Amino acid sequence: MAAKPYIYITRKLPESVIDTLKSFADVEMWDSEENPVPRDILLNEAKKADALLTMLSDKIDKELFDIATNLKVVANLAVGFDNIDVEEATKRRIVVCNTPDILTDTTADLAFSLLLMTGRRLVEAVDVVREGKWKSWSSYFLAGTDVHHKTLGIVGMGNIGEAVAKRALGFDMRVLYHNRSRKLETEEKLGVKYATFDELVKQSDYVLVLTPLTPETKGMFTKEVFKRMKKSAFFINVARGPVAVEADLIEALKEGEIAGAGLDVFDKEPISPDHPLLQLNNVVALPHIGSASVETRTAMMELCCDNIEAVLKNEVPKTPVNRELFQLV
Repeated sequence: MAAKPYIYITRKLPESVIDTLKSFADVEMWDSEENPVPRDILLNEAKKADALLTMLSDKIDKELFDIATNLKVVANLAVGFDNIDVEEATKRRIVVCNTPDILTDTTADLAFSLLLMTGRRLVEAVDVVREGKWKSWSSYFLAGTDVHHKTLGIVGMGNIGEAVAKRALGFDMRVLYHNRSRKLETEEKLGVKYATFDELVKQSDYVLVLTPLTPETKGMFTKEVFKRMKKSAFFINVARGPVAVEADLIEALKEGEIAGAGLDVFDKEPISPDHPLLQLNNVVALPHIGSASVETRTAMMELCCDNIEAVLKNEVPKTPVNRELFQLV
């Protein structure tokens, strides 16, 4: 009788989610929901694994692939996959899968919430009440910036960008977007307008970043870019931290080159309480929770399991990243 495939999961998931995997495979999990699996343990498990279910915090690179001689599939619990060397995986015919589409609306909700929180100074307001600092009323007490009828510039008009644009239109915002390629159908459907990167940066009251992290987008927001933004503008990033040069962002916020920033992502995560960005009153910082609703995270986990099961049963997975392995368009 053939041995069962071995699946290793790098974070503790609900047993109900992985029951299907246990029906045909031996499954082991790292025993923490919050703390990442140590590198040495991940490598040791990878040596035995036919499949890995990974998180963004797990580095899946050549070193790992060199020793993971049985590995057939890596299912990443995220839309992004910049933690995985996809090129190296493809060379070895290891399937890489992600979790697109199902988190679109949840992430769009978070992105627009962060925009509102930042523009209207909601975190500051909550802290004032909690800390007993609400003593009276004055004309500009905690006065923020309007969102309605302002210009939103979206950098990266994928599915999440389109979902955010729909929400922005409900606030009567003018929506500009910049993308690697124009989306004529989206322009017609939603009434959004394409702009060059420079036009978007100069005209927008809120610049929202939703682009994936690639060699082209890494460091695209520099000191010079922040200086071209309106001094009254806000920088909102729910993509990846390194799309902005963090030191330049900090300087722009300190020097008043921009009005504030709402950030769900950072250069290195998690950040410490003494991080320079957390010392600034004009920054709203969240712990990378773009897709963090119970419904969506559960659906993401289930999709990862479905992808693993498909590959191990020699079937085409639902959402392969390296589609060329299956000659998919």
